[in-house]
Amino acid sequence: MKTFLCTFALVALTTLTVPHGALAADDIALTQNLTLTGARKVLAAAEAYADRVGAGGAIAVVDNGGHLVALVRRDGTFLGSPEISIGKARTAVEFKKPTRDFEEIIAKGRFAMTALPDFTPLQGGVPIYHEGHIVGAIGVSGAKSAAQDEEIALAGAAALAADS
Repeated sequence: MKTFLCTFALVALTTLTVPHGALAADDIALTQNLTLTGARKVLAAAEAYADRVGAGGAIAVVDNGGHLVALVRRDGTFLGSPEISIGKARTAVEFKKPTRDFEEIIAKGRFAMTALPDFTPLQGGVPIYHEGHIVGAIGVSGAKSAAQDEEIALAGAAALAADS
């Protein structure tokens, strides 16, 4: 049995380490992704807009894989707002569209969408574009209204789009 395991381990190791040919250009995908510097620009623009309109809220910025890059919970924001803002951002990047679209679809009666895992179909999440590519998303929760959540998110996303 010990010999079998050693042989199996050697075969597995050889299989993993011996190249089976070079990767062709169509074997990989190069993507553009939001950096911490970019996320900070988005966050700063969203906060500046929130300041101008006197809004609170939590603002989350995720990269193109839906991973949290930056988050701020503004003073006076309700406790659940950060998680909701992250959910909105993740939903926007995963589906490549504003979360407002899903809220409208569900309001028209397509309730089955609410069964999707890790899905936040509430207005306030928008993708962030750079040079025509989605590089991340921003989600806002806890402003004065759902429409204002989206306005703040759009202001943040526009900061990076302006750099394109």
